[in-house]
Amino acid sequence: MTPTRRTLLSAGLAAPVVLRFGLGAAQAATTLKLSHQFPGGTIDEGDFRDRMCRKFAAAIAERSKGAMEVQVYPGSSLMKTNAQFGAMRKGALDMSLYPSPYAGGEVPETNIGLMPALVTSYAQGLAWKTAPVGRKLAEIFDAKGIVLVSWVWQAGGVASRERPLVVPEDAKGMKVRGGSREMDMMMKQAGAATLSIPSNESYAAMQTGACDAVITSSTSLISFRLEELSKSLTSGRERSYWFMLEPIMMSKIVFSGLPKDQQDLIMTVGAELESFGQAGAKADDTRVEEVFGKAGAKVSTLDEATLGKWRDIARDTAWKDYAAKNANCAELLKLAEQVA
Repeated sequence: MTPTRRTLLSAGLAAPVVLRFGLGAAQAATTLKLSHQFPGGTIDEGDFRDRMCRKFAAAIAERSKGAMEVQVYPGSSLMKTNAQFGAMRKGALDMSLYPSPYAGGEVPETNIGLMPALVTSYAQGLAWKTAPVGRKLAEIFDAKGIVLVSWVWQAGGVASRERPLVVPEDAKGMKVRGGSREMDMMMKQAGAATLSIPSNESYAAMQTGACDAVITSSTSLISFRLEELSKSLTSGRERSYWFMLEPIMMSKIVFSGLPKDQQDLIMTVGAELESFGQAGAKADDTRVEEVFGKAGAKVSTLDEATLGKWRDIARDTAWKDYAAKNANCAELLKLAEQVA
C-alpha cells in the first residue's frame, strides 16, 4: 500500500523521538518525560526535588551532546500523582521522582520505603543502596517494571493546626496524614484517626479541617506552605520516625529500549546526583524550623526515649503486618533491621 500524506503525518505524531538534522543526515534524539508532584522552580531555586530533576535533565543533555533530552513536568502537571507509578510500569510515562510507598497499592513491598521508625538517620538510609536490603528492593522494583535511577531519603516532621504531636499520647483524637499504610497503622494504635492523601493535597486538608496534623518531609512542609496553617511543628532534624525513600524512577520498558550508552549515562548521572539530593534534604530539616518559627509556630523535637516509644508501637503493628504480607516483605524487613 502506498502511504498517503495523512498516514505519514500520523506516524510522525506517534513517533517517540525527535529528529535532529546535522551534517546532511537525520539523527534521532531521545526525548524523555520526567514527572513529579512537587512545586516547580528553576535549576537554582525552589524545591530541591524539582531542582534535582532539572539538574538531571541538564546533565543528560550536555553529556549526551544533544542526543538525549529530558523534559521536566512539576506539580503533577503531566498526570495525577498516584497514576505515575502504574504509567511507568506500562511504559506510558518515562520517569518520575516518586515517593516509593505511594506504589504500595500495586506493589506492597515498596511500603518499606516509609516504615515507621525503621530508618531513623540519613546514614542508615544511605547504607541501604549497597546493602542486601537495597539490592533486594531494587530487584523487586525491576521485576515490576521499574528501574531505580537515584536513591534519595528524606526525614519528616509533623505540622499541626493546633496542639503539638510529639509523644504517642498526643495522637489521641487527632486526624493525621501519615503518608503510608504502615505509618497510619502506628498512628491509629496511638489513638489517631488517619487519612490517605498525597502530600500535595495536605494544605487543602488542613485548611478545611479534614486533617489536624500532617506528617511529611521537611521539604514538603516548606514547599506546600503548611506554616500558614500550623501552630506547632515537630521537627525531624535531630531524630525522626519518618524517613521516606523518594527515588528518581524510570520505566523499565522505556529504559530497555535505549542503547547501552544512554542507559549507562542515565544511571551514572542519577548516582552522581544522590549527594545533591541528600544535601538538599538535610538543609531543609534545618530550614523548616526557621520557616515555622518565623510564622509563630511552636517548634519541638524528639528525644531518644520518645523515638523508642514510637518504635515499640511500630514494631507491634506496622512491622508485624508488613512482614506477614508475603515472603518478600518478611525478607526485606529482616534485611533492613541488619542495617545499623
